[in-house]
Amino acid sequence: MTNVQPARTASSGLSFRLLGSLEVEQDGRAVEIGGQKQRAALAILALNAGHVVSTDRLVDLLWGEQPPRTAVTSLQNFISQLRKSLGANVVVTKAPGYLLDVSTEQVDLNRFERLVAEARSLEPEVRGEKLRQALELWRGPPLADFTFEPFAETEIARLEELRSAAVEDRIEADLESGRASELVGELEGLVKQNPLRERLRGQQMLALYRAGRQAEALRAYQEARRALVEELGIEPSPVLQQLHASILRQESALQPEAGTGGGEDRLGEVARALLAGRVVPVLGPGPPSSNGKDLAALLADEFECPQEHRGDLTRVSQYVAVTQGVGPLYDHLHELFADAEPGPVERFLAGLPALARARGVGQQLLVTTGYGRGLDRAFEEAGEEVDVVAYVAVGPDRGKFVHRRPDGSETLIAIPNAYGDLSLAERPVILKIHGEIDLKPDRGSESFVASEDDYIGYLAQTELANVVPVTLAAKLRRSHLLFIAYPVVEWSLRVFLHRVFGDQPISYRSWAVLPGAQPIQQEFWRQRGVDLYEVSLDDFVADLGRRVAEAAPV
Repeated sequence: MTNVQPARTASSGLSFRLLGSLEVEQDGRAVEIGGQKQRAALAILALNAGHVVSTDRLVDLLWGEQPPRTAVTSLQNFISQLRKSLGANVVVTKAPGYLLDVSTEQVDLNRFERLVAEARSLEPEVRGEKLRQALELWRGPPLADFTFEPFAETEIARLEELRSAAVEDRIEADLESGRASELVGELEGLVKQNPLRERLRGQQMLALYRAGRQAEALRAYQEARRALVEELGIEPSPVLQQLHASILRQESALQPEAGTGGGEDRLGEVARALLAGRVVPVLGPGPPSSNGKDLAALLADEFECPQEHRGDLTRVSQYVAVTQGVGPLYDHLHELFADAEPGPVERFLAGLPALARARGVGQQLLVTTGYGRGLDRAFEEAGEEVDVVAYVAVGPDRGKFVHRRPDGSETLIAIPNAYGDLSLAERPVILKIHGEIDLKPDRGSESFVASEDDYIGYLAQTELANVVPVTLAAKLRRSHLLFIAYPVVEWSLRVFLHRVFGDQPISYRSWAVLPGAQPIQQEFWRQRGVDLYEVSLDDFVADLGRRVAEAAPV
């Protein structure tokens, strides 16, 4: 094509829009263009603004391989009409054809391509903003009113690819700027529209991972692989496979580089919420002994449980309760947990009340299914008073909670929705939803939710107000939750969450820390809208402790 540089004073107020249906404006007012072929001729010239398009090429693009004998005459008539609408000097005759004599900035496609090119050398934040400006020029599918014209098929495909690439570039910039959480929803929609675009799949995986949703990131890879294999019969590209492997290894390189916006500060978000008194930690039972063996396995070994009755705690406990009685079951549980000492998690949590007072915020509610007193002892060691609210699993008060004050006095909470003797403004509250051991000689208040019968009793309570004191239920509904080493196979947590939130996800962004989570556990947290950290508890608590210390008042 021949480049020309004629004067453009006559066309300076004109603008041409191709990123949608064809539109022409003169000084902000719409310019009417004639019939479909005339509009198509203008679109071709606008796509090649500043360049000559030969007569033969125009005829071929407008009518295809078998143009009518009057094609050239018709084209000349179209050009004549365009000159009347746009100005005599806008559509210029120049051998061997015609050109649209306008500047590149007068065509929205050219402005789009310029902004995209300028963005490439910029820092992530500015690059993302520049790309957003470019994408705002789009009003819908390109050349929307020429879908069935011979010339448009190739051009529409080219322009759609330009747009898709710009969207992916903008997402890349936002990922580098630390906006992973903001991108997750958008990427889900884009992947549904473009299931075979591997770059989008990779960006979705990375956004989920950086948002603390590793399990979902891995699941996104499996969905991408399934789509590629079923549709094209190919495996994911080496790039996507490498990203999958990096996520499995939790490589530090997956986080944004320093100086590119800082990345999404997941631990910082947890730390800030903790210090603001807006997090309810939910602790799993943990192993009762230093050897790390889980409670179900310990009981099964102690009572020589047959293989067919081994499994989770409810199954093993039910076998023991039926064959040997609840007494021996409770005796052994008491023996296992009587001397439970605080661990790093408990000691970390016991250090938070002093920070809450220093910042003038309310104290924490802590939920646990642990039977022991390790959490209580951690608060005692820290010199902190705490209220304990424990579930009663046996006896005439079965299904209710008992409130134990710091002085040791106890009150049965007979009407939870009317019980007002608990205030997080004064001191923390530990809510033990599985009961606890009783360290007094008579062990009169000891009870455990352990066997299948215990869980049936727990399930029998259908309303939250019949189970949890009203002040604690309100706190649960209005807080972030931090689940620590909580195996979701335990029934009571699922029942408990259902009573608080029904079938809906947890109302506030929440997190779970569970090393080596199984697929069923990963799926449970995903369905609940909970971000899963599959890291060791020691590492998580140490890192979170540092972040809390950095954010806490001196």
